[in-house]
Amino acid sequence: MLRILLVEDNEMNRDMLSRRLERKNFQVIIAVDGAEGVAKAEEEHPDLILMDMSLPVMDGWEATRQVKSSPKTAHIPIIGLTAHAMASDREKCLNAGCDDYDTKPVDIVRLMSKIQAQLDK
Repeated sequence: MLRILLVEDNEMNRDMLSRRLERKNFQVIIAVDGAEGVAKAEEEHPDLILMDMSLPVMDGWEATRQVKSSPKTAHIPIIGLTAHAMASDREKCLNAGCDDYDTKPVDIVRLMSKIQAQLDK
């Protein structure tokens, strides 16, 4: 079973996404802020990370940079999730180290396609 680390502070988003991912046969690991996301990436070694970019304690930009700068976790694909849909936001996610980017509210079919593309690499 593939494991996805979902780093999301909004309880409704977390619940909705984790249930949908579990129905697709993923094991979901939860973190509620960027610092916890970095720690769980190092502890759990997930197959992929879904990273909300607007997080408390440590934002998703910094959490992504830390995950990608560690030799233990740099290989893990990260899809940045944000409510900001400007082209510059996509560029900012990729510059921070995200492998892909998706907008909120999440379109699960589109997100699953992006998840699969990252896992197939």
